[in-house]
Amino acid sequence: MVPNAFFEPFLDTTDEWIRTRTGIRERRWVEPGQGSVALAASAARCALERAHLAAERIDLTIFATWTPDQWVPPASASLAGELGLSGWGFDLNGACTGWVYGLQVATAEIHAGLAERVLVVGSDVISPFVNLTDRATAILFGDAAGAVIVERAHEPGIIASVTGNDPTMADQITVPGGGSREPATPETLAAHRVSVHMPDGQTVFKRAVGAMAQSCSTVLEKSGFSPDDVDSVVAHQANARIIRAVAARLGLREDVVWVDVAGVGNTSAASIPVALDRGWRAGRLRPGDLVLTTAFGAGFTWGANLIRWTAPPPDAADAA
Repeated sequence: MVPNAFFEPFLDTTDEWIRTRTGIRERRWVEPGQGSVALAASAARCALERAHLAAERIDLTIFATWTPDQWVPPASASLAGELGLSGWGFDLNGACTGWVYGLQVATAEIHAGLAERVLVVGSDVISPFVNLTDRATAILFGDAAGAVIVERAHEPGIIASVTGNDPTMADQITVPGGGSREPATPETLAAHRVSVHMPDGQTVFKRAVGAMAQSCSTVLEKSGFSPDDVDSVVAHQANARIIRAVAARLGLREDVVWVDVAGVGNTSAASIPVALDRGWRAGRLRPGDLVLTTAFGAGFTWGANLIRWTAPPPDAADAA
């Protein structure tokens, strides 16, 4: 656990400043040598156990991440080796929108008859890519993983999805180095070129609010629902102020909007499934609830899913 006070000795910041501007109190960072696959394996095992499914029953694994353990093999292949998954899989880099993208792809695969059960994992280990000299980004990120299993059913659980991107904003959230164009070298590492860059946080804030609010409005209209019909809104947990601004723009009641960023920070593709898990354990989700998820991320990616919640309430062991 990394509290806000961790940053005070070397950044011009305080716990109060971070909490006021982001809503974050603390975040979790992995130990050195632990990567996204290990976190994903833990989350996926929990999902399989709760669904009472063996690993070989999964037809497809979608691994949403921008921080794989290594470039080759794909993280989905490494996860298959960890869990004994027999189906095929692929990595999906939609940045912080990756899990929302993955849920739409899983739905399409099932509707097309190409899969019966899809494991959708969001897992990111961002701490190695944090520039501890940059107050704008260092305070934001945590490491985490979450997973769900999507399977064919008579009544749709995933009612509709809306996804998109705006490439004109691609330079607003980026890791400039470390790829094929600019491989990691001692020089690029020293210059923090293999770290997260966000040159204009205010622009990102405004565009994130607009994109998430619009995608939510579109998916509700597409499905014949209004904001008043929604029981829970689970947005990408990047910043509490962004989430509340989206809620205000949509005219949503405060009690249906989840703000789960305080204890985990921005965990990228993991943030929505992690928030869903924490809310489900706390009894905030009931069968039949209409749940709206939405996210934005580097690229500039964005999207929303409208879900009819079908999982039963947790038993005592799950809630612990």
